[in-house]
Amino acid sequence: MYVPAHFRESRPEVLHDFMRRHPLAAVVVRTPQGLEANHVPLQLSVEAGIARLRGHVARANPVWRQALPEEPALAIFTGADAYVSPSWYPSKRVHGKVVPTWNYAAVHASGPVRFVEDAAWLRVLVGELTDAHESRRAEPWKVEDAPGDYVGEMLRAIVGLEIEVRELAGKFKASQNREARDREGVAAGFAADGVPGPAAGELVR
Repeated sequence: MYVPAHFRESRPEVLHDFMRRHPLAAVVVRTPQGLEANHVPLQLSVEAGIARLRGHVARANPVWRQALPEEPALAIFTGADAYVSPSWYPSKRVHGKVVPTWNYAAVHASGPVRFVEDAAWLRVLVGELTDAHESRRAEPWKVEDAPGDYVGEMLRAIVGLEIEVRELAGKFKASQNREARDREGVAAGFAADGVPGPAAGELVR
């Protein structure tokens, strides 16, 4: 990923927080047939300074059999994004030297990938993923709410994946290369448009 210095975010704690807030990643692996991408909700854990991303794919998905074990996997996380109109820049009225662009936030995490068929490992993963995403609900659903035999059947239909993160890169492109009045103009433009709404404006601010 090309990351100019003014858009670079390299603090691990910031990148980890971003991945936790935007857990759906495009996971790219190399197979004998070429590159294969799948969209997978991933759980980040950091233990003894080592970051790992865990998730699962359908057993029917051939990716877990075809991914080349010697090749690293790439997980791409994205957040707020929006088109930026040159008309929002106050500097347009001064010199007119402005062009459209696109603001966005993205984190790339890469490293060795392994696939896991162990039922106990999968049960823990599914429980943790469920608890994390149900925690905001007034009455959280738990895996134990479903019949045990049904849960076992569903676990047999998936395969886990784990990426040990060896490289981590963040690009938060939020008009940092513009002067302050233009950044304010972009945030105001996002607010006026209503879509993509406050997330893109917050990224600029």
